[in-house]
Amino acid sequence: MRKLYFLLLMLVCMSADAADKQTFSFVERDGKQLFLDHYTADSIQGLRPCVIFVFGGGFAVGKRDSKGYLPYFEYLCKNGIDVVSIDYRLAFSHAYDDYGWKKSKKGLVEKFKTSVQWAAEDLLAATAFVLDNAESWSVDTSRVVVCGSSAGAITCLQAENMICNADKATEILPSGFNYAGVISFAGAIFSTKGKPKWQHHPCPVMMFHGNSDNNVPYRKASLFGIGFYGSALITEQLKEMGASYYFYSAQYRDHRMALEPMWQNRGEIMEFLREAVFEKRTLQIEKTVTDLSKPKTKTKFSLKDYLSHDYAS
Repeated sequence: MRKLYFLLLMLVCMSADAADKQTFSFVERDGKQLFLDHYTADSIQGLRPCVIFVFGGGFAVGKRDSKGYLPYFEYLCKNGIDVVSIDYRLAFSHAYDDYGWKKSKKGLVEKFKTSVQWAAEDLLAATAFVLDNAESWSVDTSRVVVCGSSAGAITCLQAENMICNADKATEILPSGFNYAGVISFAGAIFSTKGKPKWQHHPCPVMMFHGNSDNNVPYRKASLFGIGFYGSALITEQLKEMGASYYFYSAQYRDHRMALEPMWQNRGEIMEFLREAVFEKRTLQIEKTVTDLSKPKTKTKFSLKDYLSHDYAS
């Protein structure tokens, strides 16, 4: 996964005029500072929306300022949207060596749980920092969106689910706060208690996912209710709840959907932000795309397939 991930980042990378960037430390974890980069376009006056971005990399690798993401950040800034790209603790680093499938399934599950929990907690801390600085940054606190790729998308969906369930970790946020929207590039929610629960309606959620993704489950990968619940299943839940969502389902596409939408689907992203987030229209949109020029590929995987493919290398 890591080789593919960084190859795709290089393919995404292209020349772009740099937005203004400032770097801040937003929290200390175990004696180590976590940082965020705040990108903005000075030419945009007044209060601006803000997208908090969470990078991918299997909770093991990745950087907030990877060059492949910068054109996407530039695009958002040019459209009047600030971007905040954050660090988070990479708890899964070396985890497969320590808790490989054949060695300890229980240890691997615990490491997954810790990795997702830590990442979500760090996203919430970064969110609190953005809200605390919103006035000086001219950020509109009612239009703060989270967006992530792969592990970052899992983190964003997990944090939103925690807010909706009043998880103790969300007490760091102002009372009644919720994100204005979530944008997930190949994400899922991790649960040890079966399908995700939603005590309250989530904010509008946009999800991109390929049904041949053997890194992050398109629908679910679980055993005895423990595992990852992906975009297709979350869509079913949101639809039944009457919540607002946009699901872009790419048939026979793999984990490249964790990156491709940042340059191929910008129009759909801006449509979602404009209509579902900024105009607050309750929309349920499902878009299924099949590229007939590409071969049909495997769409069903076992839990072992996901674990082995993600972290064996």
